[in-house]
Amino acid sequence: MADSPQQAASASQPRAGIADSLPQAASRTGVTLYEERNFQGRSVECSSDRPDFQSQISRCNSIQVESGCFMLYERPNFQGQQFFVKRGEYPDIQSHGFSTSIKSCRMIPPHRGTFRIKIYEKEDHRGNMAEFTEDSSQVMEQFRAHEMQSCTVQEGYWILYELPNYRGRQYLLRPGEYRRYSDWGAMSGKIGSLRRATDTDHY
Repeated sequence: MADSPQQAASASQPRAGIADSLPQAASRTGVTLYEERNFQGRSVECSSDRPDFQSQISRCNSIQVESGCFMLYERPNFQGQQFFVKRGEYPDIQSHGFSTSIKSCRMIPPHRGTFRIKIYEKEDHRGNMAEFTEDSSQVMEQFRAHEMQSCTVQEGYWILYELPNYRGRQYLLRPGEYRRYSDWGAMSGKIGSLRRATDTDHY
C-alpha cells in the first residue's frame, strides 16, 4: 500500500475519447499510458492484465482509454495504490489525483447487466447491512454506520473509495465475498463512496 492517500477529485472527469465518435463495432478494449503529459513520450498499450511494464515506461503522466475499464496500480503485480480509469482521455493524470508511478494494469471485464453489492457493518457479513445497485457519492448517509467491515459483490465490478464524492484511496471489488476489509487490500473499513466499474455513463 502507498504511504499516503492520493485524492481523486470528483469534479475531474476524463475527456470524451476518440472511441466516443467511432462506431461501436470499430472500438476495442485498450488503454495506452504515456510517459509525458498530453500523450507524449514513450508509451505502452494494455488490452489485458499486465503485471509489470516498468521496463517499458519509467513513469506515467497521461492516459488514453479507447474502450473499457481498467485498474492501474502503483507497483508491479497489482500491488500498491489503485486508480480506476474508463473510456476517455486523461491528458494530465496528476490533476485527477493519480500517482505518476504506474507499474501494472488490470482489465476490468465488461458487465452490462445489473450491478449489486451488499455491505456490512461488521466482519463476516454481520451487523447493519445496506444494498446498492447504483453509484453512491455518500455511502454513510444510506448505510448509517461508521465503517464497512465486510461485503458481498453479487453482480458486476465495483470501485470503493475511502472518502465521499469518489475521492481518496480506491479499491477494485470483484464478484465474491469479502469477510473483512483486508480481503480487498484496505488498512481499515473506512468507506465514503461506491461506483460501478463501467465505461457507460449513468445518470
